[in-house]
Amino acid sequence: MKKIEAIVRHFKLEEVKDALNAMGVKGMTVTEVRGFGRQKGHTETYRGAEYSVDFLPKVKIEVVVDEAEAQGVINKIMTTARTGQVGDGKIFVTQLADVVRIRTGETAGAAI
Repeated sequence: MKKIEAIVRHFKLEEVKDALNAMGVKGMTVTEVRGFGRQKGHTETYRGAEYSVDFLPKVKIEVVVDEAEAQGVINKIMTTARTGQVGDGKIFVTQLADVVRIRTGETAGAAI
């Protein structure tokens, strides 16, 4: 099993969610996060005073899928979340040793 974490722009969340649902992804976790990469933040002006915004708001989507589905999910997130601009985000993929459903005690693929 693979855990796929994608950091994307806020306005792309619904598009990515709908695309993954259409693929049959059974569930996901979404967290509002803040950070920076190559964008390095930006400056804004409020009432005549300039200030620096170092951490930009993003959305983190976490999905757990079978290994066979992982590349398709990664490709779908990439094509759906891409705008072509700096700051589109990143995808992190990790191998999971095990998954356990708390309610039933099911493990591995049955717990997804």
